Amino acid sequence: MIKKLKDKITNGYKITKEEALSLYEISLYSKEKLDALCHAANEIRKQYCGNDFDICTIINGKCGRCSEDCKYCAQSVHYPVDTENHPLLDTEPLLDGAKYNRDKGILRYSIVTSGRTLTGNELEQLCESYNKIHANSDIALCASHGLLTYEQFIKLKNAGVVRYHNNLETSKRNFPYICTTHTYEDKISAIKAAQKAGLTVCSGGIMGLGETMEDRISMAFDLRELDIKSVPINILNPIPHTPFENNTILSIEEVKTIVAVFRFILPDAALRLAGGRGLLADKGRSVFTSGANAAISGDMLTTSGISISYDMDMIKDLGFKTSKL
Repeated sequence: MIKKLKDKITNGYKITKEEALSLYEISLYSKEKLDALCHAANEIRKQYCGNDFDICTIINGKCGRCSEDCKYCAQSVHYPVDTENHPLLDTEPLLDGAKYNRDKGILRYSIVTSGRTLTGNELEQLCESYNKIHANSDIALCASHGLLTYEQFIKLKNAGVVRYHNNLETSKRNFPYICTTHTYEDKISAIKAAQKAGLTVCSGGIMGLGETMEDRISMAFDLRELDIKSVPINILNPIPHTPFENNTILSIEEVKTIVAVFRFILPDAALRLAGGRGLLADKGRSVFTSGANAAISGDMLTTSGISISYDMDMIKDLGFKTSKL
């Protein structure tokens, strides 16, 4: 079945949810079956994306005091986590970060802010920062500022932003167990507004929130329906004093399975290993031969990441070349 579906997908076929779930179930039979699934996913990746590898970094532009109650997040005001808090950064440190990352070979750079949305003053300040970065660096600009409106997205686009990030996080079914202060539909609306404004969208989820494989597959099909081409795959890093502090960390086998199945569903997407990659013993190396072809490098928002130099060496060693996907 793995080979049959791989061959059909390389000829343009779109698999069903039932077929995707069957791939997952097959991978549970044995290590050999999982290896076969990962190998097939890597072949699909080569067919649709070649050896291009999209690497990006993020900067914590505004941290903490978030009104939302996402149960995995250290920045929420709802949980007693001792984490850094700071208001929106001025332009200079944001520009310095962009120049530093571009000099290291990074292709994309995203400013991330905590909170449900932006105030009018914050949006204007950020647009000034984006304009200055765009004028002084050729790094591609991404943004992650919560649930914005179409008019706000237009302003970001006019300031030089080309891509907007807004994770679905999990399936529609599971979302109310993850967050109650906004909805899955709110996220879908923001994604569609960003696309209407002419921005490409980066959207994925966090694995290990207590979801089922059916939930993961359902989210992937929603991403396919939305025509998302950049899909972050985060691995939950349980943070003390959040509601998910005792969640079990996913094994590398489960992460490989998720990525491989996602590659069958999203054959031409940049499957981007993101937060939690440092929890894997091999820093994700084996996942990049199981269908993944993109990564967030450097430090994450509230946890340590993997150095840019390490990632650049790994990308080269695996036969990839950095390119915008």
